[in-house]
Amino acid sequence: MGRSRGHNNRDKNTAKLPQVPKNMKSDGLDVEFDRDLADHEDLEAMARSKAADARAKSRKR
Repeated sequence: MGRSRGHNNRDKNTAKLPQVPKNMKSDGLDVEFDRDLADHEDLEAMARSKAADARAKSRKR
């Protein structure tokens, strides 16, 4: 009977959630990497990263 008071305000906080502009979002890739300046540890880390990505991709399927 008195349900119209207070029940309509429950889900109205969607506009108050923080929003990140698209130009501030990144895909996580380092664009400024130069293979000529990389040392052995960098190349080894890249190989491990590619292997981990391949394992993760095979698990998704």
